[in-house]
Amino acid sequence: MTYPIGTAGQPWQAQHKRQWLEQQSVKRSYLNDVVAQLEHLDERFTTLQYGALPYDATRYPLMLIHTREWDADKPAILITGGIHGYETSGVHGALAFALDQANQYHSTFNLVIVPCVSPWGYETINRWNPDAVDPNRSFAQHGQAPEADALMDVLAQQQWQFIAHIDLHETTDSDNSEFRPALAARDGVTHDNWDIPDGFYLVDDSAHPTPEFQRAIIQQVAQITHIAPPDNNGCIIGAPLQDRGVIHYAKDPLGLCASVTDAPFVTTTEVYPDSPRTTPQNCIDAQVAAIIGGLNYLDKHVS
Repeated sequence: MTYPIGTAGQPWQAQHKRQWLEQQSVKRSYLNDVVAQLEHLDERFTTLQYGALPYDATRYPLMLIHTREWDADKPAILITGGIHGYETSGVHGALAFALDQANQYHSTFNLVIVPCVSPWGYETINRWNPDAVDPNRSFAQHGQAPEADALMDVLAQQQWQFIAHIDLHETTDSDNSEFRPALAARDGVTHDNWDIPDGFYLVDDSAHPTPEFQRAIIQQVAQITHIAPPDNNGCIIGAPLQDRGVIHYAKDPLGLCASVTDAPFVTTTEVYPDSPRTTPQNCIDAQVAAIIGGLNYLDKHVS
């Protein structure tokens, strides 16, 4: 499809990015939907503002929560959501776990939860930030996206050592209708649409695969929602299927958020909120189930 901004085959210039930004609008409230919810956490979490986005520091404080009584003898877990702000269930799945399920894991793990890494993207329902940069391709080096920079900085400052990182995402119909066409136009290239998987799947790290960890998560999530089948080529979003509902990406070279730590166990969740077989709440519940499946596996095999 022809994207309405720019010239086909030519990368966007500054005026094209401004044109794109002018078309964006606020559709929901990060302060109400996310920040205000942190006030309902129990006393076993500490809330930390680790920065603010330069677009509007008052509107977009960057927030995380962590175990208050940090015990260096316990494994530490990082949970992130909202790297892509339009992927709603990742944000609300991280919050739901913190509010409703985290209590049963405080005795076993130190928890760090970043519910919404990209609050401007959350409010405008966008994959990119206002500079037309994808935060989830920006964890390779500083200076590409303030959302990624701030998270990398706070993790370096705190010097937390993580055993696992669970990064919560969605794959939506808008990937084909908006975001992949916009990406192709921005870069002056061609991107073929991919088949949107109908169901939940995981992205493991091709450099350090953890098949049993991924399998435990899939088994837990399958109790809540359906697992995505491969396409006719045995792939999900163009990547070969490795196990039921599991594909591999090279996370570090791509600058993905799931490469932000040295944790030996990492996974990226993907739910499909546009499926006729699911609901927004079911997608949130699937994200919570993914966290629980991962933590239960680690509790049994690692901690």
